[in-house]
Amino acid sequence: MLESGIPDNHPLRLHFFILTEKSFNQTLNWSDPLVTEYISNLLLYFTRTDCLYAIRSSQGNRVDTVAEMLMEGDILLRAQTIEREWEVNRHIGDYTLFMTGLFPEYLKRLKSEKRIPHPDFLIDYVRVGKRSYRRAAEFNYGRFKEWTLLYRKLSENFEVCIAGLGLIREELDRSKEWQSKKQILS
Repeated sequence: MLESGIPDNHPLRLHFFILTEKSFNQTLNWSDPLVTEYISNLLLYFTRTDCLYAIRSSQGNRVDTVAEMLMEGDILLRAQTIEREWEVNRHIGDYTLFMTGLFPEYLKRLKSEKRIPHPDFLIDYVRVGKRSYRRAAEFNYGRFKEWTLLYRKLSENFEVCIAGLGLIREELDRSKEWQSKKQILS
């Protein structure tokens, strides 16, 4: 589903898988291979900025706010097809989960800007993310059917997934601190 282009045997893939397994299975005591594999792949997928901002407008412009994504994913506004509606809703869920779990300081900055507010200023990323995954799960037919269970789980456990990503962030930060200390000592 989320194709990062990173080979199966790449060390980064293994690193994210181990971090995700540790955070979700051991620390949060939530063992769900479907979710942990998806979260691990989500981390890989979003290592590429073009994937983070994969949604494009009908004019081909990058859509980089959740407010714009919501319009792009609404069949009554801009989504030309059911497939487009599903794709954008899935992406909104992925994007909001990723940002709330790994970059909460970004969201705080959005809410506290002193100058002209960001288009996402009033958007509750958690509520919108849960709703977008729930909407993607409602497509319980055709090629979408295989993803129904996963997106329902992500919607129902959105806050747990945020916590898991937060744990992964802490591990990555510790690893980064350790690496910089190691370089200083060398």
